[in-house]
Amino acid sequence: MTKLIGISGSLRQASYNSALLRNAAGLMPENGELVVETIRGIPLYDGDVEVNEGIPERVRELKEVIAAADGLLLVTPEYNNSIPGVFKNAIDWLSRPDSDIRRVFGSKPVAVIGASPGGFGTILSQNAWLPVLRTLRADFWAGGRLMVSRAQAVFNQDGTFADQKIEEQLRKYLEGFTAYVRAARQNASAP
Repeated sequence: MTKLIGISGSLRQASYNSALLRNAAGLMPENGELVVETIRGIPLYDGDVEVNEGIPERVRELKEVIAAADGLLLVTPEYNNSIPGVFKNAIDWLSRPDSDIRRVFGSKPVAVIGASPGGFGTILSQNAWLPVLRTLRADFWAGGRLMVSRAQAVFNQDGTFADQKIEEQLRKYLEGFTAYVRAARQNASAP
């Protein structure tokens, strides 16, 4: 079984990106599982809190889940042509202390998708993640892209897909990423 962790970069209850993530969990290929996690409960990063109180419990929990998973799917909104602050803040906490970066993110296959009400479907936000993922030494999967534009027409009120073409694109994307994760895991375990 290939286990992926998926995280939406939005806290909004009716988030298109959270809907995209929930749909992805139901479209995983055979022998694949996508566990939906949340950044809810992660405080603003404060170096004084880290020094005086340590890593917050929610951050510690999420770090362990990511470290144990075979791959990570980031589902990113786009705010002001870049990464949402709340999502970047979560990743900043997850990379603390820096001695944990290798254990949590190092060589971890990571893919990025996103949904936006605008016409460009989070292309700028997805591109903005690249230097962050390089810094974390993650294994960014560049074998596919999924940028859902005009998301208000893609999802029904209940968050399910109204657009079957996007649903099929997501299914194929997940098949490709899961195959990549499996190959990376096999290569890592080969003598």
